[in-house]
Amino acid sequence: MPVLPLPLLQGTLDLLVLGAMRAKPIHGYGIATVIDERSGGQLRVEDAALYQALHRLERQGYVEAEWGASENNRRARYYSLTPQGRRRLADQTAYWRSYTKALDGILRGA
Repeated sequence: MPVLPLPLLQGTLDLLVLGAMRAKPIHGYGIATVIDERSGGQLRVEDAALYQALHRLERQGYVEAEWGASENNRRARYYSLTPQGRRRLADQTAYWRSYTKALDGILRGA
C-alpha cells in the first residue's frame, strides 16, 4: 500500500524549513528534498508555501540569502540560518519535542 503524504500541521512549516538548512546553505529545491527525504516521503512542501515561508523567515531575520550556482550550474538562491535563526530553531525544536512527548504520554495512557 503506497504511503500518502501527511498534511503539515499548523505552525510546523517554518520549523521544517529552518531544520532543513541547519547544516549548510541550501537552495529552495534542496530544502524541499531534505524535508521529503528525512520524513520518509511523509511530509511534502508545495513550492508556493515553501517560498512564502523562506521570504517570511528572511524578513524576520532568521534566514539570509545569496545567489550562487546550483549543482547543475544554474543560478539559484541559497538560504542559510542567521544566529537569530539558529536560536529560533533551537527554541522551536525544544518546544515541539516537549509537545510530542506530552502527546505521546497521553496516547500511551501514561
